[in-house]
Amino acid sequence: VLLRVTKVDNRITMTLEEIHGQENTVEAGDRMMCAGSALEELLVSAKKQENLTVGVYESAKVMNVDPDSVAFCVLATDEEYECDIALQIHFTLIQAFCFDNDINIVRVNDIQRLAEIVGSDESGEPQDAHCILVTNPNLDSWKDPALEKLSLFCEESRNVYEWVPAITLPER
Repeated sequence: VLLRVTKVDNRITMTLEEIHGQENTVEAGDRMMCAGSALEELLVSAKKQENLTVGVYESAKVMNVDPDSVAFCVLATDEEYECDIALQIHFTLIQAFCFDNDINIVRVNDIQRLAEIVGSDESGEPQDAHCILVTNPNLDSWKDPALEKLSLFCEESRNVYEWVPAITLPER
């Protein structure tokens, strides 16, 4: 949907117009595939650098103690957890926090795939991948091109009023 503003005879009119066309669909698909690859790259890199916080409660603690260290946020769910009211409340609070602190945030609908990427905890159990933060305690110490790509993707999404864009991870 596009908001078109026109001025005729000193009168301003605004109309909403739907954008149709194959180019837009193809472009959106390419953007999402590129963003999915960039997200996987970012998570793998952040894990190696120990700049990853995995889990809803763990993420909430980091956001409370050191919000300036949060560089990116990923929220994940699937059909099994779609009706989990407590999780949805956590997601709403995390989203609000991210918006208030200018933290880019995306959604992923494949929690299984996300859990594969972030791995398991010390005991070998799969981690709670519902919320993942990419943290950066020292902003100058770690620059990642994938983070820059995702930041641009989020900015472009906000420009079309998609506040929490969904990303599809590449299949293995």
